[in-house]
Amino acid sequence: MARASSSSMGVLAFGLLLVTLVGQSYGALQQGFYKGKCGKNNVEQVIFNVIRTRFRKDPTLIAAFLRLQFHDCFVRGCDASILLDGPNSEKNAGANGSVRGYDVIDAVKSTLEKLCPGVVSCADIIVIATRVTVWLAGGKWYEVPTGRRDGRISNVNDVNLPGPTISVPGAIQIFNSKGLSTEDMVVLLGGHTVGVTHCGFITDRLYDFQNTGRPDQSMSPTLLSALRKTCPRNSAANNAIALDQNSRSVDIVDNSFYKQIVAHRGVLQIDQELALDSQTKGIVQSLANDPKFTTKFWQAMVKLGSVGVLTGSQGEVRRSCRRVN
Repeated sequence: MARASSSSMGVLAFGLLLVTLVGQSYGALQQGFYKGKCGKNNVEQVIFNVIRTRFRKDPTLIAAFLRLQFHDCFVRGCDASILLDGPNSEKNAGANGSVRGYDVIDAVKSTLEKLCPGVVSCADIIVIATRVTVWLAGGKWYEVPTGRRDGRISNVNDVNLPGPTISVPGAIQIFNSKGLSTEDMVVLLGGHTVGVTHCGFITDRLYDFQNTGRPDQSMSPTLLSALRKTCPRNSAANNAIALDQNSRSVDIVDNSFYKQIVAHRGVLQIDQELALDSQTKGIVQSLANDPKFTTKFWQAMVKLGSVGVLTGSQGEVRRSCRRVN
């Protein structure tokens, strides 16, 4: 995929961000936190180079990293607690069973530790790396405030993430508890414009929705027929299904997801209900017709990346992202 140079995009995005962030506070986080702290090395460029190399081999990293950041920030805040190994760490939660990208984070951390040991936090690596994948997948380049510190606690019992059958009011409540608005929630769930789910999460919608003995009536008949072929009743296969049913947009960050759910082609229950619930359907319709979705998406990602951060003398900067110092 041909993109403009990272340096020129960074300059443009920086100017835009200065305008956008006026009046908004991100605590002790700041743009350019690592400037001059890794010798002559540009920390964000180092991360960019590693992620770009991996992304060229596996474009699905966009979905992996969006999920990784979300699952980290929604449990104890954006402190890289999801990266810690251990028998009772967050990695062992059912909701995190298919989270991936840990090896890529390890590669970035290893590179940085050789250049400037103990300087760059794993929490910042997650957020910066996710930004890179968003851009490589067709989204806007955006500057991320940095200066996060790494947490020392990772407990499987702390993981309580919203599932695919959560109601819209329930989802709004959870996002609001993290300081994110209803619009932020709808925009962030637009991350489902990339990635997949599996039959096990949608079988009830296809055959026995909420114990009615019928499929979910809000699903397009055409989509229902197609998904039943992919997910036969009582099949042991747990096949993958693209969350964005526009086959030309599966790994691209754009507003296609909203167009699909407006057309009743949402795969997950919560996705489809966004287009139906009175609190969110207006936002969905606006985003479906708004080519500037990618700008709103990065703005929401910056807010997500500021949830519950540790800064200053809080936490630590891990030498290995998998264990505390």
